[in-house]
Amino acid sequence: MHVLLDDDLGRLTVRRVSPWHRLLARILAASLDRQLAGGARPEASAVLAARAMILTSARYRRALAASLRRMLAASLAPGARSLPVTTARSAGGAVHPYVPLRRDRIAGAAAELAGLAECLTARGPVPARGVALVSQLLADGGGPLYRAASRDDLTESVEQASQALAS
Repeated sequence: MHVLLDDDLGRLTVRRVSPWHRLLARILAASLDRQLAGGARPEASAVLAARAMILTSARYRRALAASLRRMLAASLAPGARSLPVTTARSAGGAVHPYVPLRRDRIAGAAAELAGLAECLTARGPVPARGVALVSQLLADGGGPLYRAASRDDLTESVEQASQALAS
């Protein structure tokens, strides 16, 4: 796997990403996603470039879009209060904890969230920053999708991610 990286003179050069860089990109995913969402350039380091490649892969983008669609369906269904998550239990059975959703906020931003899912599944390349913003939005348990006390505006967060994906 080869990527473009900044060299010592500020020029872009083609470099090989080692398996070590790919492993670090997975281990440090949350931190790297925050950096990319904040505007860090993937070309700044091999680890950022490796994470950007993971984020912008069609498979990863489809998975994020599917998560958005499941969340929309769960929040808009009559009587639905939360989204089931399957985790393995040590005794071999399955436990089905539920992630509480802010149904009111999700319903208010349903069109924007559906549009965001469409942006993620569109053909062609997308900026890593946009995918990182979506990844963070879905993973942030203290964010506007899940927590009533969150001061972040869900519609604004979704619009920011959509704009980043379109640029």
